[in-house]
Amino acid sequence: MKFLVLKNSSYEHLEKAFREWLDILGYCAQTVYNMPTLVREFLHFLESNNVNQITGLKQKHYKEYYNYIASRKNLKRGGGLSNNYLNKQIQALGKLYEYLTHKGVQNLPPVILKQLKLEKGNVTVLTQEEIQEFYEAASKEGVTTTEEALHSRNRAMLTVYYGCGLRRKEGVNLAIDDINFDRRIIHVKHGKNYKERLVPFSKIGSNYLQEWIYDHRAKLVKSQKEGALFIGVNGNPMSGNTLYVRLKLLQQQIENPELQSKNVGLHTLRHSIATHLLQNGMELQKIQRFLGHSSLESTQIYTHLIEKDNGEL
Repeated sequence: MKFLVLKNSSYEHLEKAFREWLDILGYCAQTVYNMPTLVREFLHFLESNNVNQITGLKQKHYKEYYNYIASRKNLKRGGGLSNNYLNKQIQALGKLYEYLTHKGVQNLPPVILKQLKLEKGNVTVLTQEEIQEFYEAASKEGVTTTEEALHSRNRAMLTVYYGCGLRRKEGVNLAIDDINFDRRIIHVKHGKNYKERLVPFSKIGSNYLQEWIYDHRAKLVKSQKEGALFIGVNGNPMSGNTLYVRLKLLQQQIENPELQSKNVGLHTLRHSIATHLLQNGMELQKIQRFLGHSSLESTQIYTHLIEKDNGEL
């Protein structure tokens, strides 16, 4: 989905205030970033139907909007949008209604749309095409030197968490000295249960990491003694939450509504590379060593995922 432009200044203010309200209430970073984007789409729909004030909202507008998105095609993958995406739209409308009533807006119709049934217990795994969309979003040209650095860091982040399948904390603790470019190996020194392992990375991944370290990271770091791989614009090491937020911002730049609605985190990238390696014929034991699993049972979840979805992941 393109980042829709709202012509109505009151709607722009509403979206911003709604985002701030979610943040103040302590909603997780994913909700704070995703839900206002869905609300923006609804407000854009109202504008398109000449409803230029939120006080003009009627019950029929909810239904008309739902019918509109339910009948819309997913241009990236074909077919209709998923139940998960439609449910997130309904949730966003309900939360918007809650916000507006909290702010004292009178006579607004409640949201009475019913949630669609979903299978529980699913692990989010991105397709190889969706991963490519992340890389494409991270490869856009930046206008400023800082933007170029952030894009480069995004590519390095994808290399570490998808290309190498590292856990969130493993990537956070990664230092420049842990990367051997001659052998194309990352030495994970702070793995789960204090275990170490060596993880290979591709030639393209090597290019992304070297570009970040030598061309951009050096411009951000404040002290030459700082060895952390991931550095923020303030020159300090990044936390896991900050890396997660950067991933969510990257996700929002992708023009794919269903992908934007997915519950994507750093661990999603790890799930995805494991599934893709298995689909491409790698032995389960090798994937176990790659991921640093203590037992084969932990790795076998990806076999079950592929069997369950009949190879469509």
